[in-house]
Amino acid sequence: MKFQFFLFSFACILLGAFASAQTPKISATGQQCLACHATSTPGVVAQWRASAHAKKGVDCHSCHQADAKDPAAFDHYGQRIAVIVTPNYCARCHAREFREFEKSHHAKAAQFIGSLDNMLGEIVEGGPAAVSGCRQCHGSEVKYIGGGKFDADTWPNSGIGRVNPDGSKGTCAACHGRHAFSSAQARQPENCGKCHMGPDHPQIEIYNESKHGIQFRANIAKMNLESKSWVVGKDYFSAPTCATCHMSATASQPITHDVGDRISFTLRPVVSFKLENWEKRRAAMKEVCFNCHATGWVENFYKQYEGTVELYNEKFAKPAKAIMEKLSAAGKLTKTPFDEKIEWVYYELWHHEGRRARMGTAMMGPDYTQWHGFYEVAKHFYTEFIPEAEHLLPGVTAEVMKSDYHKWTSGMTKEQIQQQIEFYKKRYQQ
Repeated sequence: MKFQFFLFSFACILLGAFASAQTPKISATGQQCLACHATSTPGVVAQWRASAHAKKGVDCHSCHQADAKDPAAFDHYGQRIAVIVTPNYCARCHAREFREFEKSHHAKAAQFIGSLDNMLGEIVEGGPAAVSGCRQCHGSEVKYIGGGKFDADTWPNSGIGRVNPDGSKGTCAACHGRHAFSSAQARQPENCGKCHMGPDHPQIEIYNESKHGIQFRANIAKMNLESKSWVVGKDYFSAPTCATCHMSATASQPITHDVGDRISFTLRPVVSFKLENWEKRRAAMKEVCFNCHATGWVENFYKQYEGTVELYNEKFAKPAKAIMEKLSAAGKLTKTPFDEKIEWVYYELWHHEGRRARMGTAMMGPDYTQWHGFYEVAKHFYTEFIPEAEHLLPGVTAEVMKSDYHKWTSGMTKEQIQQQIEFYKKRYQQ
């Protein structure tokens, strides 16, 4: 009996020593933080305890210990800390991710200041609308007022392009919610849907409608979202999420934190155009597609996509832009945005409806291509934009309306309808 007790005790000691060796040591300063914050902010501590950071011994002080150059640092119970853990701080351990994000379009998101969107938010709608609306996705320029406090018009803010007091751009927490900083969360489509949704860029709604989104919901338990590598075709194969196509690793591509690396077209402006190095970008995206789709399927999808973008550009976007330029040159528009009806119609034509049509095709959401997209574009182009332009300057639309695209408005015979169909087939290789 004594021998059995000795064996049991010895086993406990060994297990304890093994567990101790496997549990990273938290710094003395980190223990101080936890002792206080376990009571003051228990939710934060609980999130951290379940995180990969905690498992690696990365504690509160590891992240919040202030850089000497940070202008927003302050003394907190004997420690010099930063309230805002900026990308500069994350770069201490995640240098590659920092570099990739820094060159991304996400990091530049706050540069919408001065744009038409910002004019709407700040001036037409009003400042508080922009503070709690526009800036919460795009990011604000965070202003520090001292003593660990920030200007309420600029903080709290987790906008993806936030300009931090130390000069860095963005926040990792926009996608990896603090204090869990979960990769699995960042891989969920809802994570992107916080900002990529609504009338002007409904990517999350389009994704949910698409076969990709349907497959994801039906097979979410098989997605292996907690995997460290999360390589499509290896660690999971049931469905892609936003991260799969735009960021995550494949057998031949590493993960990237520049979400634009695989995007060949920009669908945001009035007229879509291909980006620099678009062939390389498209090849990278196609390589993701090839994990689940045959070569012919992928190639034909891109032909459909190209046809849709060209249709939007040539039939609606370029003509509308040319008409607006003529109206402006003729002095029929003031320099103040949105003070004339046609400016509202034109803005929604490309910024809302036109984007939906193009993005619906890019992400295989047919209802967004058709009813939320081209139907709305056509309806407002023909029934609002053209009549209003003619009202302001008679004859300004004549040249546009003579094109083959718009002949139907003069009435068509069966033969002419068939000719129009043949025109589209030939033009867009359908």
